[in-house]
Amino acid sequence: MQVILLERVAKLGQMGDVVDVKSGYARNFLLPQGKALTASEANKAKFEADKAQLEARNLETKKEAEALGEKLDGQQFVVIRQASDGGNLYGSVTPRDAADVATAGGFSVDRKQVVIPTPIKELGLHKVDVTLHPEVQVQIELNVARSEEEAELQASGKSIQELAAEAEAEAEFEIAELFDDIGAAASDEELEEAPAGEAEEESEE
Repeated sequence: MQVILLERVAKLGQMGDVVDVKSGYARNFLLPQGKALTASEANKAKFEADKAQLEARNLETKKEAEALGEKLDGQQFVVIRQASDGGNLYGSVTPRDAADVATAGGFSVDRKQVVIPTPIKELGLHKVDVTLHPEVQVQIELNVARSEEEAELQASGKSIQELAAEAEAEAEFEIAELFDDIGAAASDEELEEAPAGEAEEESEE
């Protein structure tokens, strides 16, 4: 199926290009979202008549996207999720989740603009692309953690595996100290009891 692109579409072409696409892709995505028109003679004539207006509108939205992109690019957003001790999420982080935390952080982002190629299913820091305009793409970072405190530690450069190892080492150290204290207390008791025992032996004689 041939369509005329009304804006730049990644991997397809620029505004005004006539391209061949699958019918389903055109009917389900390009046409309903106003990204293209069917390449009929009437629509070709309509595009030529509206071309200047479309280019002006595209330039305006591109400038707005660039202004937002300058502020948004490189931002980190915390996503709190439940996960196992090994760092595997009970579920996954979706484009909607990314859009929600970015919007809550003061940026107007739609889930359709967020690109997550493979589902995020682990705690940690994850880079995510955001397409603000066909010609403007930025990258944000999602800090997926089980708590705000854990997110702060991850942001400082520690992985969930390192945090778990530290917690385990700390627990082992506390247990070792506890046993040392018990051992020391037992030794003190033995020392206190020894003279009393010796005194009893002397009285018996």
